[in-house]
Amino acid sequence: MPLIVEFVDDFRTEFSKLDDEVKVEIRALTNVLKQLGPSYGRPRVDTLNDSKHANMKELRFDAADGVWRVAFAFDPERKAIIFVAGDKSGVSEKRFYKKLIEIADQRFDAHLKQLKEKQKIRRQEQKKEKK
Repeated sequence: MPLIVEFVDDFRTEFSKLDDEVKVEIRALTNVLKQLGPSYGRPRVDTLNDSKHANMKELRFDAADGVWRVAFAFDPERKAIIFVAGDKSGVSEKRFYKKLIEIADQRFDAHLKQLKEKQKIRRQEQKKEKK
């Protein structure tokens, strides 16, 4: 069964503004990610070691004269959540990854908070149904 891949809202907006070639690559890689799930590895997927989330990863590809990285993670519901993309060409690698990871971590924290709130609401609804 294919994995579910979702874009966070902020990235959905950013994605719409990307070069068409970059969009095609992201769609292609996320389609492979749907099929392979967590076993998808190098050279197209690698771990973002400086993230505060141990399961933060990056999709890696070249497109539109750029060297692209797309930060994502598998959430507790086993969905692949896409957070942010960036072109690291012509930029200090250290500075690029610091910013990419900072944005990805913030968006993953917000996503996890939303999941917890949804779970809390579900539990409250289940308690009401039992009464």
